[in-house]
Amino acid sequence: MATSLETEHPVKAHAWAAKDPSGIFAPLKFSRRATGERDVQFRVLYCGICHSDLHLAKNQWGFTIYPLIPGHEIVGVVTEVGSKVEKFRIGDKVGVGCLVGSCRQCDECTNNQESYCPKQILTISSRYYDGSPTYGGFSNIMVADEHFVIRWPDNLPLDTGAPLLCAGITTYSPLRNFGLDTPGVNVGVVGLGGIGHLTVKFAKAFGSRVTVISTSASKKEEAIGKFGADEFVVSHDEEQMQAAAGTLDGIIDTASGNHSLLPLVNLLKPHGKLILVGAPEKLEVPVFPLLIGGKSIVGTANGGVKEVQDMVEFAAEHNILPDVEVIPFDYVNTAMERLEKNDVKYRFVIDVGNSLKAD
Repeated sequence: MATSLETEHPVKAHAWAAKDPSGIFAPLKFSRRATGERDVQFRVLYCGICHSDLHLAKNQWGFTIYPLIPGHEIVGVVTEVGSKVEKFRIGDKVGVGCLVGSCRQCDECTNNQESYCPKQILTISSRYYDGSPTYGGFSNIMVADEHFVIRWPDNLPLDTGAPLLCAGITTYSPLRNFGLDTPGVNVGVVGLGGIGHLTVKFAKAFGSRVTVISTSASKKEEAIGKFGADEFVVSHDEEQMQAAAGTLDGIIDTASGNHSLLPLVNLLKPHGKLILVGAPEKLEVPVFPLLIGGKSIVGTANGGVKEVQDMVEFAAEHNILPDVEVIPFDYVNTAMERLEKNDVKYRFVIDVGNSLKAD
C-alpha cells in the first residue's frame, strides 16, 4: 500500500520513491503543483533510469532530498496547459530531461546553455523557487514550465527514445561543441555502456570514424558488428594501445569509475581533446603529455533546452535509438541492483503508464 507525503500542492499524484540512503523504492502518494499560466502538465508514459538515479537514491553525492522521486528521462502526453503556454496543446507528445528551471537571464541562459546556469533547477533532488523539492518521472504526472519541455517528434518512439533526454544529450552536446560532428574526424569512445553505445551511434551518423576503447574484449563484436564502430581497442592491451597512439581527434570518456587518463591522452593527436562525460570520484591529470601535445581534458554537462530539442530531432531523422529493456515499476529495485553491476544492455526504461497503480 502506498505511503503518503504531505505537501501544500493540490494535484494528487503517485510515484515510486526512495525514502532513505538504503535506496529501496516503494509506492508513494504525493502532490504536484497546480498547472501555472506557463506550465505544461502531462501524463507520464515512460521514464528512463540513469546511473545518477542510483547515485542519488543512495545519497552517494551527498545532496539527496528524501523522499527521492527520481527520473529525468521523462516522456508522455500533455493533459493540461497554462493560459499563457504557446508551444504545446493537449494531446502533444512531450519530454522533460535534466532541468526544470534556470534564471533565464545570465549569459549561459541567454546563449541556450541553461545546463551551466548557476541557478539551474534540476528535475530531481533540487528545489523550486518556492523552496519545494523537485520530483522526477518515477510518477504518473509531471508539471514543468513550457520552456523546459521538449516537443517529441512523431516518428520517435516514446519507450525506446526516453533515455535520449539524458544519455543522448550527454554525448550529442560534446560531439557538436568540440568539432567532432564533422565527417572524417576520428572519435574515440571509452566504454560501451548506456552513454557509450549512443556515442557510437551519434558519431557514426555525423560521419565520424569511431574507435571504441574498452576493458572488455568480449564487446568487440557488438561494438563493430552491431553499432558500426570502425575499430576496437582493449585498454589494458599495451600493443593495441600503442598501435592506436596519436590517431584520435577527440575522445568521449563515458567511464564512471576511477581510471587512468594517461593512456587515453596518448591516443590523441596533437591538440586533441579528452572529454569527460562520466562522473568518476577522482582522476589524476597527466600534465606533461598535455603540455607537449597541446592537448586538453575537459568536462561537459547536459546541453541546453534548444540543444536537447535539436538532438531528439536529429535522432528521429537518423533513426538513433538506445538499446533498452522496458520494465514495470515493481521491477525497479531489481533493476537498480542490476544497474549497479552494469548488468543491462544498455538502459532500463520504466513503463509508467501501464504499471503505476493509482491506489
